[in-house]
Amino acid sequence: MHSLTKATLALNGIGRCYITVKHLSAAKLISRGLVCTEHGEDSSKNQVYDVIISGGGMVGSAMACSLGMDPNLEGKKILLLEGGNQKVMDKVPDTYSTRVSSISPGSATLLSGIGAWDHIINMRYKPYQKMQVWDACSDALITFDKENLQDEMAYIVENDIIVAALTKQLDSLSDNVKVKYRSKVVKYTWPMSCQVADSIPWVQVNLASGETLQTKLLIGADGPNSMVRRQSGIPTVKWNYDQSAVVAVLHLSEPTENNVAWQRFLPTGPIAMLPLSSTQSSLVWSTSHHHAEELLELDEESFVDAINSAFWSNDNQSELIETAGSLFHGALSALMPSAGSARQLPPSVAGIGPKSRVMFPLGMGHASEYIRHRVALIGDAAHRVHPLAGQGANLGFGDVVCLTKLLSHAAFNGKDLGAIQHLLEYETERQRHNLPMMAAIDLMKHLYSTNAAPAVLLRTFGLQATNMLPSLKEQIMAFASK
Repeated sequence: MHSLTKATLALNGIGRCYITVKHLSAAKLISRGLVCTEHGEDSSKNQVYDVIISGGGMVGSAMACSLGMDPNLEGKKILLLEGGNQKVMDKVPDTYSTRVSSISPGSATLLSGIGAWDHIINMRYKPYQKMQVWDACSDALITFDKENLQDEMAYIVENDIIVAALTKQLDSLSDNVKVKYRSKVVKYTWPMSCQVADSIPWVQVNLASGETLQTKLLIGADGPNSMVRRQSGIPTVKWNYDQSAVVAVLHLSEPTENNVAWQRFLPTGPIAMLPLSSTQSSLVWSTSHHHAEELLELDEESFVDAINSAFWSNDNQSELIETAGSLFHGALSALMPSAGSARQLPPSVAGIGPKSRVMFPLGMGHASEYIRHRVALIGDAAHRVHPLAGQGANLGFGDVVCLTKLLSHAAFNGKDLGAIQHLLEYETERQRHNLPMMAAIDLMKHLYSTNAAPAVLLRTFGLQATNMLPSLKEQIMAFASK
């Protein structure tokens, strides 16, 4: 309970979730460096951009495409800085990557709107129509699906495919967006909060190459260890979960339609099997560091046995929980005889992809502020979540949609893109969405990390009741799809 209390207090205490400009005093604005007198155009020899995006991963590249395709931002100088090489994919690899994302309909709409989704479809993706989540310590389960299984619930796409699609789209936007690959930032210099002689009116970006750039708005999309966030002095609340995720590509025992995403909560953490094709799925197994290391050391046959056992074994169930759950489910069925959904059995695993087993540590983090004067954070630079809900990439793409909308509106009205007014709107809107999602994910993580009878009974009754309420499940799916 201590961890849960800490998580709840931290999430409730961070950030200015509901602050708007009119609620901020002048003194507070000045103290945060958010008030600046109007400056004319910079007269130095350094090139001034309207927007520089630091970080060319999935979210940063999507941000660059989104701004580059917005008609109200036509003519604006936009630059994307990426430390790595250009991600070109002339041919889709024969083997699947271990790092995948569950792309919600809302994120797919964004990617379609910026022209990247067609590239993804032409490469490789896998839609699924249903998700089944169940507890290893009881018979409780919940299913999420679209009506009559006609519409896709989400799409599993390899991260490399998403980046390659966005890179291809950026190539077609070369007139609107400039991209600098292999560009390492060594220092950011921030503008003063009020005009001082010889002060820099914009954010200054120093590259390892010796080049110096300036921008009216810097967007940090540089991941959970964001240099933009650190150097701008934005505080972060974060903690590790004492868990690692083991990921691998799984070969199924036999071909199947494979249109269901499976997740089972074990006492050590959730295990998920996400569809990649009719014969392959992606494994994401969150467990203790020690157990993760043991899983990596197992031979292939033993590893496959461990996966099948994790999905099929009932060793963690007790007679007390089973009886109580059965009685509660019977009462619910009597009240709502047509509600609920039947249990499906997951496919069995026969093998794994060569050299596909890797592990990485899990944690949670949230920037208490998403913005500073002429700075905005998006994606993992602003928030990092546990993968159990598959919402990491979707939260970042939601940031892109929101920030693009507000910057487009500012440009249409002839306003400074780095002005604090619309940046605060971005922060408020996104924190109102992200914080409840992060709190729910953290609560689920802690609630399902124990096999203590009271907690098991609580989540058993909760799952069974929610599964009987289609309208509630639809609201949950709608919120997660944004």
